[in-house]
This record gives sequence, structure tokens and C-alpha cells, in this order.
Amino acid sequence: MVCGGFACSKNALCALNVVYMLVGLLLIGVAAWGKGLGLVSSIHIIGGVIAVGVFLLLIAVAGLVGAVNHHQVLLFFYMIILGLVFIFQFGISCSCLAINRSKQTDVINASWWVMSNKTRDELERSFDCCGLFNLTTLYQQDYAFCTAICKSRSPTCQMCGEKFLKHSDEALKILGGVGLFFSFTEILGVWLAMRFRNQKDPRANPSAFL
Repeated sequence: MVCGGFACSKNALCALNVVYMLVGLLLIGVAAWGKGLGLVSSIHIIGGVIAVGVFLLLIAVAGLVGAVNHHQVLLFFYMIILGLVFIFQFGISCSCLAINRSKQTDVINASWWVMSNKTRDELERSFDCCGLFNLTTLYQQDYAFCTAICKSRSPTCQMCGEKFLKHSDEALKILGGVGLFFSFTEILGVWLAMRFRNQKDPRANPSAFL
């Protein structure tokens, strides 16, 4: 059977949906890692990537079932939804790569001051830092009440904002790069589903509608 026949298209579509499932799990895992950093969880882009990962996982399962059973209706909705996912994922990934350091600083700074004192204290101990950015007099108050271990080792501690920016940069670059790369495979998925949907199953009833 030459590649391009019914069996080849079916196998290719099934394999691609398995890859989509892995990509969905990867997006969820990396985004969850970013959210686990604390302040990065306030960036709505990361929450959007997690939503895309879960949705992509569900769509991959639907596409796999549709490919195995050559289900016309399921394949049709699979093509439509996968195309919409591509648009959304492409936009989110570009946003992750485009957000600059200044914007990240603004988001982290805004998030820091809406947190409770207990949450800020836990973050300072976790990252072994004190205060956020040395931009206001409030930094001196944060530093005075800081309980991080670094204060006992050195007269000065690294600012938490610097560490948060470093981790947020890593998370956003990974999320954006992975999402952008695999979003283009979704176009391939739409094309394969469209072609496979219009092919005739050689084992089916010749008079059946395809």
C-alpha cells in the first residue's frame, strides 16, 4: 500500500494524535512548573497555556477515536476545533515570547503588593531572598521583617524580584517555544483529517456514503 492510501492516512492521523496527547501533557507540565514558582502564577498567559494543553489532550483523544473508527462527524468537528486551537495556541505562544522584561516587572510588582504578609514571607524563605525591588520605601519595611536564611549569612540579601524575573523568563521562553513549534503540526492534523475523511474504507460497504 503506497503512502497516501486509506491505511497510510489512518496510521499517520493516529500517530499525529498520539503526538498531540504528548504535547498537551508537556504544555500542562511545563506551565504547572511555572505556576509553582509562585508569582509567575499571576501571569494569565500561563493559565491560558494550561487550558490549551488540557483542551489539546481532549481533542487528541477525539481525533484518535475518529481516525480508528473513520467517524465522519467526529472527524469533521475535529478539523474545525483543531483549527481554532491552532489560532488560539499560536496567539498565546507569541504572547509568551513577546512579553518583555518591563511588563514582567510590572506584573510581578503588582502581584507582590496584593499578597498577604504570610505569602510574601513564605516566598522569601523559599527563594532565600528579601524584598521585591529596591524602588520604594516599602522595600525597607519588607527587608526589615524578612526571615530568609540569607540575612544570617550576609548583611545583604538578593532581591526577590530579580529571582522571580529569572524564573519567569525561563518559563515564558519554554512555554512560547514549545507551543509555537507544535502549533504548526496542528495544520498538518487538519489536512490529514480532511483527506482521510474523504477517502473510502476498502473494507466498507461499496454503496455506503463516505
